[in-house]
Amino acid sequence: MIRLLYISTARERHSPAILEDILRMSRRNNTAANVTGLLIAGGNRFLQVLEGPEQSVQSTYDRICQDVRHRAPVVLKREPIKERAFGSWSMGFQAGGPTLPPTAGISDQLAALMEPIEDPTLRAYFEGFVRQHAA
Repeated sequence: MIRLLYISTARERHSPAILEDILRMSRRNNTAANVTGLLIAGGNRFLQVLEGPEQSVQSTYDRICQDVRHRAPVVLKREPIKERAFGSWSMGFQAGGPTLPPTAGISDQLAALMEPIEDPTLRAYFEGFVRQHAA
């Protein structure tokens, strides 16, 4: 298994409805391919981690690179893994978790999403992205 972290730029800012459609399709495709991960969107930038069998993750990333809605995808980290950090998420993108109160702030919501990340480098990428785009 591998974990692949990349960043990309959307050609246009997406509405919540378009993002929901992207997530719905990603979750369906990722479940079929045995790929899990986390996607965080900020402005027109995406930071995403994909985990799973090497061929499945690579095929998923290749499909993303061919998507005309993206440009300039850059792999930030690719590494073999023994176990998944996001094993139960076909693609995490929730604004917080089910245990958070509805009044939780954006920092609490993003902290809940990043809680499974134990790898310090991976966590640093997500925390930096969040700091830059959450304001």
